[in-house]
Amino acid sequence: MHMSRRAVLATAGGAAVAYAAVPQSAQALTGRAATEAVLRGAADYAVAKVRAVAPGVSAFPVGTKFEKWVYSQNGDWVGGFWPGILWMSWLHSGDDSLRTLALASAAKLAPRRYDTGTHDLGFLFTPSWVTAWRLTGDTSWRDGAVQAARSLLQRYNPRGRYLRAWGALGTSANAGRMIIDTMMNLDLLVFAARETGESAFMDAAVGHAQTTQRLFPRPDGSTPHAYDLDPATGAPVGPNTVQGYSPTSCWARGQAWGIYGFTTMYRRTGDHRFLATARTLADYAVKALGPDHVPVWDYRAPQQPYDVKDASAGTVMACGLLDLAAASGNPSYRTTALRILDALCETCLTTHSTRAEAVVARCTRNRPAEDGIEISLPYADYYLLEAILRVLRPQDLDRAIDLSTV
Repeated sequence: MHMSRRAVLATAGGAAVAYAAVPQSAQALTGRAATEAVLRGAADYAVAKVRAVAPGVSAFPVGTKFEKWVYSQNGDWVGGFWPGILWMSWLHSGDDSLRTLALASAAKLAPRRYDTGTHDLGFLFTPSWVTAWRLTGDTSWRDGAVQAARSLLQRYNPRGRYLRAWGALGTSANAGRMIIDTMMNLDLLVFAARETGESAFMDAAVGHAQTTQRLFPRPDGSTPHAYDLDPATGAPVGPNTVQGYSPTSCWARGQAWGIYGFTTMYRRTGDHRFLATARTLADYAVKALGPDHVPVWDYRAPQQPYDVKDASAGTVMACGLLDLAAASGNPSYRTTALRILDALCETCLTTHSTRAEAVVARCTRNRPAEDGIEISLPYADYYLLEAILRVLRPQDLDRAIDLSTV
């Protein structure tokens, strides 16, 4: 049954008023029901928005301008998220027209399987082609994702045991640059290792994760956006940044990539050192959250906690914390994730706009470059839906992205 957002909030509000009168043994159930109602209402809103906008989407949304999607023909680094949004919407709604659109959108990424010029092949092919393989059983999607992993593997530098983030192979600029985002691309390599039995894929994924683990976390659990190494020797040069305020700051979305990525690597390997790193990063980010539970764009920027927000960091962080709660057995991470999701659903959705084509507002793409401040971003919509499905329909989500632990 569809429930309007107004009805959802009224239900949640009524539950809150009655909460104090409910016996303690029932209070947790009441709060959970209210939270699930809010999340279900947000997911219903998201699916309705996607269903209305999708027929007019001919390429890959990269962000919004005046609340309308701006597109890339080849997908840039975010092309996997639109088919991913369609897959998540299909899982929530069962609307087969969304499944059809997801397959058609994913197919447009086919040329990128051979792109050796980017580390972002995991972002491109995991939520699109790997998910398509898991949900359809069509081996052409699996084979395409494996080819993308082969392209990504070429960016691995065995001297420093890292995946080069930027720059064409054979060029010197950025040849030693690592970034925290790459933790999210490692699962494509793990997928290829499992499907092919070739150890080189897993060796690169684990090697990169171990190097990130060694160089990025500071004693307090914060991380820089980037780290430079000497590409000829693999020797560390030092921290750096492009997305963050400075090399010594903590870019919020990058911290969220780290939480999610290290938790995933723990689940894929069983290496408890990865789990410990995920917890260290999560503990810092949880403490850095303001009382409104929507991350600022950089936790160490001078104007925080009053600086511009990045709701996309919140959606990624919520997914990572939900995953970490399940992996670690620590329910406090889930509690914080639900508070973030509740805050996002209450204050960051586009429900008050008749123009908006996206679901999540208040996102920041690149604050230092003054690029995309207070806009919508496709990965925010994708990870919001993924997080909601982690709460409401984990078995369905497991069909799409594999929530298992070795």
